[in-house]
Amino acid sequence: MPEPIYQTDRPVLVTGATGFVAGWLVKRLLEEGFTVHGAVRDPSNQAKTAHLTALADKLPGDLKLFAADLLDDGSYADAMAECAVVFHTASPFTSKFSDPQRDLVDPAVKGTRNVLETANRTPSVTRVVVTSSVAAIYGDTKDLAKVSGGVLSEENWNTTSSLTNSPYSFSKVEAEKTAWEIARAQDRWKLVTVNPSLVIGPTLSGKSTSESHNLIKQFGDGTLKIGAPPLEFGMVDVRDVAEAHMRAGFVPAAEGRHIASGETASFLQLGNMLRNHFGDTWPFPTRELPKWLMWLVGPMISKQLTREFVSNNMGLPWRADNSKSRRELGLEYHPVSVAAVEMFQQLIDTGRVKAK
Repeated sequence: MPEPIYQTDRPVLVTGATGFVAGWLVKRLLEEGFTVHGAVRDPSNQAKTAHLTALADKLPGDLKLFAADLLDDGSYADAMAECAVVFHTASPFTSKFSDPQRDLVDPAVKGTRNVLETANRTPSVTRVVVTSSVAAIYGDTKDLAKVSGGVLSEENWNTTSSLTNSPYSFSKVEAEKTAWEIARAQDRWKLVTVNPSLVIGPTLSGKSTSESHNLIKQFGDGTLKIGAPPLEFGMVDVRDVAEAHMRAGFVPAAEGRHIASGETASFLQLGNMLRNHFGDTWPFPTRELPKWLMWLVGPMISKQLTREFVSNNMGLPWRADNSKSRRELGLEYHPVSVAAVEMFQQLIDTGRVKAK
């Protein structure tokens, strides 16, 4: 198994340090004794940063918070100064937007360009790890029919998403392409990307900071009571994604893209994982709705459930090859059922879902 080499004599930067994955990454870095430069919009906002400073008080490493914004050119310069490794995790992940170019694509692409061009101007930087997504690898589940063996690999790129078709996925494609374009134009630092599937698990802040929380919430608020959509997707424990970043940053031979996905499950299977732990107190789905019904009524349920989305994604198998992350990063995946249960329990504890 490839082992990371943790050289803690120089600081490291984590952008979007208050984010879901970023919080666990900051924790791992502090555990190893790094000085972590955390870039956030407002370091004085203790409602957003208190969980990070509390971690730093308990762990061997040090934390320094810096103000920076994805769309503010050059705003990462102070945070990046003297850093050896840059972890660029900051990027919007939401299904609620009014202008996909302004709300999704611009922050993702311009933010990536901002951070990586700052790396070009920062001599201490030797490696940049970018949080991408499997959304940069495929657009719709039907795309798997075109790839080798019907299984996604790091060789594949999403060629079907656009501003009008899965704009979030389009933002991830454009951001990662921008990252590789900038990386290939220089030879001082190495770019490594982590491409997770749906990230699940508890947050360190105790607050919901990801669209995946909204998805898990639907299992408790009655949205899926009448049945689950026939949709498969990859899932991965947030702590495994944080570890993938650690290893992408410090395994010397790590390079290229890395799919980080623990296992594949359907909405119904995810509901069964939760029922096995919580019982029937909650309105977990007990059946899968037929695709034709989702096609018919989907647009009336949600603007995200267009007939095109239903046709191109539901009732189709989802498979991805995570062997590169296991082989080259030495990653070991944990059961996603544990992460799902912990995530749902946290939603209960924080009042996001309430027993009916």
